[in-house]
Formats: sequence, C-alpha cells, structure tokens
Amino acid sequence: MSLKKIKILVKSGIGILLLALLVYAFIPEAEKVDLQGVKRGDLLITLEGEGKTRIRDIYVVSAPIEGRVMRIESEPGDRVVAGETIIANMTPADPRFLDRRSETQAKADVQGAVAAKGLAASKVDRARAALDFAVAEYKRSEELFKNGNISIARLEQAELQLKMRTAEVATAQADLKVMESRLIAAEAQLVQPGEMRAGERGPGERGDDDIKDRCVVCVHAPVDGVMLRILHESEGVVPVGTPLAEVGNPQDLEIVIEMLSRNAVKVRPGNIALIKRWGGTEDIRAQVRIVEPSGYTKISALGVEEQRVNVILDFIDPIEKWQMLGNAFRVEAAIIVDKAVDVLYIPISALFRENEIWATFVVRKGRAELQPVTIGRKNDRDAEILGGLEASDKVIIHPGNNVADGIRVVARE
Repeated sequence: MSLKKIKILVKSGIGILLLALLVYAFIPEAEKVDLQGVKRGDLLITLEGEGKTRIRDIYVVSAPIEGRVMRIESEPGDRVVAGETIIANMTPADPRFLDRRSETQAKADVQGAVAAKGLAASKVDRARAALDFAVAEYKRSEELFKNGNISIARLEQAELQLKMRTAEVATAQADLKVMESRLIAAEAQLVQPGEMRAGERGPGERGDDDIKDRCVVCVHAPVDGVMLRILHESEGVVPVGTPLAEVGNPQDLEIVIEMLSRNAVKVRPGNIALIKRWGGTEDIRAQVRIVEPSGYTKISALGVEEQRVNVILDFIDPIEKWQMLGNAFRVEAAIIVDKAVDVLYIPISALFRENEIWATFVVRKGRAELQPVTIGRKNDRDAEILGGLEASDKVIIHPGNNVADGIRVVARE
C-alpha cells in the first residue's frame, strides 16, 4: 500500500472519530432518578394525626380561704400522699391600711367605747352599793322578825329587794362586758398591717418571724400522685378559690389526637393505633377509646380554618415501654382503619395524574415509560395497585420535570 493511501486512511479514520465524538456529545445524558420496586405484602390503611398525652384526672388544688399563702416549697415531680402531704400553708391576711378619715373615725369610736365602758363600770359600782344596802336591810328585818317586831310581809319585802339588787348587779356586770368587747372591737379597727397588740398571742404562740413554721390552715394533697405544676409559687395574699397547684397520677395517661373531621368519621372505637415519633426507639401500641362527638375550629399553619375532632386513645403496651412520657408530651399516631392483605403497592410519591387518570413512570430497558395504573386503598405513604404493574417492575419516585416518556434514565446512587 502506497504512502498516499495510508495518509488518506488515517485522515478518514480521524474524521470518523471526530464525527463520532461530535454525535456522542449531542446525545442527551441519562436522567438520574430514584427507583423503587413494586412491593407485595400487607398494606395497613392508616390515618395519621398529631396530639399530646394527658393525665386522665388532674386535680387543681385551690385556696380554701382568703388570706396569705406561704411560698410553696414543693417542686414539680415530687410525690404526694392524699391527706398527708401539705401542698400549701395559709394564714390570715394582714388588715388594710387606714386613710386619714378612717383613722379619725376609728379613734373616735375608741374614745366612745372607753366612755361607755366607764359608764358601765359606774353602774356596776352603784348596783353593788345598792346590793350591800339590801343585804344589810334584809339582815335587820330578819332579826326584827325573830323578835316579833315586824310582820312576815315586811320580811318578804326586804328579801324581794335583795333579789332585785342582786339581779341589777348581774345586769350591770354583763353590760360592762359588752362595753369592753366594743372597746376591743374599736381598737382592732386601728391595727395597721404588721402590728400585733400586746397580749394578743396565745400561750406558746410565736411571733411573725416564725409564722412560716406554723401551719395555720393546711392545704393537703387530694389524691396520691405527683406534683404536676405550681400555679402560685411565691408568697402573697390570694382570694378564695385561687388555683395553687396541680396534682395527678402520671401513670394514668391517655392520648388526645387532633384529626380533621373528614378523617375522624372513618375512625371507630377499638381501632388499633401506633404511636410514632414520641422520642423512643419503638412504636407504642394504643387503642381508640372514643371519638368525641363535638368538633372545634382551628386555624392551620397556612391560616386556613379547619374543623378538627379529638380522638382519645388508651395505651395497650405495658407501662415500662412508655413510662418516660409525661403530661402534655407531643406524639404522632397512625390509626389503623383497614388492612389490605397480600397486595401490590408502591409509594404515593411515584403516582401523579395524567389526563384525569393515575399514572407512574416504569423503567424498562433503561428508559422511562409512562404507565397508567389503577389504584385501590391507600394510606399516607403507599397505595394499593389493582392493575397496570407487575411485582418485578421498578417505578420512579419523586419524578421531576425532566422526566418524560421515553427518556433514558439511570438510578441515582
């Protein structure tokens, strides 16, 4: 072969190679997609909702009187015993401050009470003097009667005078006690906050500095359980009925799940539920006890009004599995309302609407193929396939805008 022919062959080969490279450069690159095979098995039809735990019976401990409550030293989580553990200690409240007019009026009342007491004391003295004279008169009449100098009528009259004077003394003494009580009441109107009159303390009673150590009105725990919340921790004057603390039994928990009303109508008492994403490593089994008959309106995160219904669940699993849960802990529940046995199913993320029918992309021979499908029951993650797919097929999940019928695809690593 001549040198000229060799050069022609080399140039032709180079040209063909360049042309092949150019054609290859313009061939579209295979689209990377996420693939998942069609599965066969049991499909749980669930309705999911968010909610929280709550203690079935929470007791609010309130102030039984109007007065000063001492600082509550208990902490949330402390154990309490019904009728023994003291939740709070209350004492009478201090009197109010007197303004100028009230103080002047109270002092005038005291002066009037002092004068009335003096008048009552003088009446006692007068009644006693009259009694002494009646006693002496009766003794003289008795001696004269013995000697026969006076009649029996005169003696009886002297005896009557003695009884009357005795009653007058008793009346005057009672009136004196009334006036003394009025004086004490009038003086009490002058007592300012923090003051304590001399002699007011009883035997063995300590002063204001030690009042915290005395349980004047003891507020006890109503039930056995733990302290849940302290509603009024600091010392202060409170009106009657003020909530002080919450007490309950954390082992008596139930679950309240908020569900849209259109989903709640599908739930029946007795349905099994799986408690998910509660913080533990395993799901917790629970059972629907009641679907509340009344709903309520709630604004969603997008600002849309939604009608919701509370679904109440009871734990089925032993307490050792969920004992770390407490009151008002957030949980998510998947309530099983149906079960499809031995069916084909794919993720809902692989389905989309195409000309008013459900469809998916099936990968065959390295290319995406638009495949209409018929679906049956579904939950929030998977859908039952009634027709259009086989167990050996692989579908594209989350197909993007670049995925179309007939394009080359490759599984994303």
